[in-house]
Formats: sequence, C-alpha cells, structure tokens
Amino acid sequence: MKLKQRVVLLAILLVIFIFTKVFLIDNLDTSAANREDQRAFQRMMGSLQVELEPRLEHTLQSPWEIAAQWVVPREVYPEDTPELGAVMHAMTTKKIIKADVGYKGTQLKALLILEGGQKVVFKPKRYARDYVVEGEPYAGYDRHNAEVAAFHLDRILGFRRAPLVVGRFVNLRTEIKPVATEQLLGTFMTVGNNTCFYGKCYYCRETEPACADGDVMEGSVTLWLPDVWPLQKHRHPWGRTYREGKLARWEYDESYCDAVKKTSPYDSGPRLLDIIDTAIFDYLIGNADRHHYESFQDDEGASMLILLDNAKSFGNPALDERSILAPLYQCCIIRVSTWNRLNYLKNGVLRSALKTAMSHDPISPVLSDPHLDALDQRLLSILATVKQCTDQFGPDVVLVEDRMTLSHL
Repeated sequence: MKLKQRVVLLAILLVIFIFTKVFLIDNLDTSAANREDQRAFQRMMGSLQVELEPRLEHTLQSPWEIAAQWVVPREVYPEDTPELGAVMHAMTTKKIIKADVGYKGTQLKALLILEGGQKVVFKPKRYARDYVVEGEPYAGYDRHNAEVAAFHLDRILGFRRAPLVVGRFVNLRTEIKPVATEQLLGTFMTVGNNTCFYGKCYYCRETEPACADGDVMEGSVTLWLPDVWPLQKHRHPWGRTYREGKLARWEYDESYCDAVKKTSPYDSGPRLLDIIDTAIFDYLIGNADRHHYESFQDDEGASMLILLDNAKSFGNPALDERSILAPLYQCCIIRVSTWNRLNYLKNGVLRSALKTAMSHDPISPVLSDPHLDALDQRLLSILATVKQCTDQFGPDVVLVEDRMTLSHL
C-alpha cells in the first residue's frame, strides 16, 4: 500500500474512532441522565402522600423558618422534604392573628397572618366539586380546590415551582371577624343563616359574596413567599387579549416563537423552557388565564417562572383548550427531563398519583373523578404533540438537555 493511501486510511480510521468515542460518551451521559430521571420519579412516587402532623424532628426552627430556607432561584421547595407535612399542618391549624383584604387582583381572596407571623392567602370555596364552569376557558370565580390540586401536580411533575397550598376550614365568626381589619370587616354580611364576605378586588361585588356553611368556610391557604425574595411581574408572551374579536399575534402567526426567541429573556437561559413547562402544566389543569407570570427580581432570566395563582383551573373537565399548548407546538422544544417525566406518568399513573397525593388534604376529595380522568386524556394529547414535533424536526432538535445543579446552601 502506498504511503498516501496509508495516510488516508489512518485519517479515516481516526475520524471513525473520534466519532465513535463521542457517540458513546453522549449515549452514556444521556443514559445516566435518564436513569437519574427515573430514580427521581421513583423517589417522588414513594413520598406522594403528605401526612399532616405537627412534629418537627431534629430542629428547633419553626415551620415558617424551614419553608423560607427551602426557596432558591430554581425551586420553591426541595425534592426531599420530610418536614413538608409539618409545614402544611401549621398552615391549616395555626391560629389566625390578623385578617385583611387580599392583595391587588381580579378575584376574591383574604390575606391572613398566622401565629408566628407567617402570611398566607386564603381563597374561599365558591363551587361544589362537580360544578362545571361553562363559557370561556378562563370563566368563573377562582376555584380554591384547584390551587390545592395544582400544587400537588407541581410536585408530581418534578417542577417544584408552585408555593405550598393546603385546604383549610375557618370559622368566620370566631377566627376571622375578631382579628379582621375594618376594610375586610366592612364586607361581611349575613345571607340566610350563613356568614358571607365579598372582600376588595376588581370583580368583587356586594351582590356576589362568598358564603360559609353557617359560620364555617372551606378554602385553601397558599404560603406567602419570603420577603427576601421579591417578585418581578412579566407579561406572558403567549398571553390572551381578553377582547372579543381581537387576536394576539401568537394566535395567527405560526412563526411567532421565532420572534420570541430573539427577545430577552427568551433568547438565552432557561426561561423559554420554563414557559413550555408551564404550558404543559396549564394544559393539564385547564388553566387558560396565565396572562402574566412572576419570577424573582433582578434574575436576568436565570430564576424560575413561579407557578402562582392557579385557581382558574379544573373548571370544565370536558374542555381541552389546545391553545394553552401554543408555546409547545409553536416552538417544538421540551426539556428531556420533562419529556421523561410525562412518559412515566402515562397509562393512568398521573390520575392515580394525583389522587394519592391529595388524599390527606383537609378538604379531600379535592377533585371530582371527571377532572382526574381529564388529566390522563390531556397527557396523551401532550405526548402526541411532542411526537408530531419529533417527526417533523427530529428528537435531537426537540428534546433539549437543560439540567441545573440546585443549591440549598
């Protein structure tokens, strides 16, 4: 063999060797990541049930101090939370020392301060579990039970971006009125034999109060995030106009995602993938009302999209509002870890997992069976949407590795 031929052959063998090595390393890394995803899923499934009990072992800290220390730029609470039951028990049992009207917004809520100085947001029951909200996908009052269900779904999906929520019964006459501000107290009334209030908000009306069963009102309490983590509000790039006959650009421009990718903070960092995770989350719960979202301030796009205000969810189990998935099917990208988790949850696992996770909540059963069934059906639609993307662009383009090391130091 001539020297030139030998050199060419060696060069070809060297290229083959390099590509083989890179391929094997990539496969090993992917396989290791997938194995870790599976282990994380198994750990989550093993800790689904949260028993609400007051005991906090091996610490002198209050439940509020523990929950505050959990918050980091990419998580509201960590994967391993043995104290979660104690924190949620405190949320549903600690004495209310002050009650006020809720923060600004469109829906009725109350701001409560619990013993120890912890703020929580109380959302009252407005509908029976089997009530179906007709009309637009964002129609109706806030659903308190939807906040509870959305929090547990956040746990199951492994996002850990939703503040803690738990159901609570409060006696309006003995627990709220004695510690209520004049502004809140001025909205109380009696309807028949029931104590009611209508609060202060954009859509709050004296003619549309929330009423207790006698004096006892069912609701949800959401743990206020620590003040050391101030929030920054952003307009959602796939937000609706809420005007009849006026479409947002994403509703008619199929190349809209290309424009989004050129604007900050979606041109780099994790925010666009967070938007797509959130679209999947919102589609599962039927939330078409995320016109804005919050992150931590001065984060330059690095912190998470926080899954706040999920109460416009679980309104109509028969309505699958596909437009909620627009970020997914227009951008055609998804985190590998999210894709893996969704696949682990198919074949009825999601329905069963959520039902189990909510079983110890004080207001259980949190959801009616039609809503639980709808979750499994919507999951299939999400998986089919991703498959359409991979068929068109290939899995290497659609499935994006974006794993971040999270610190709780």
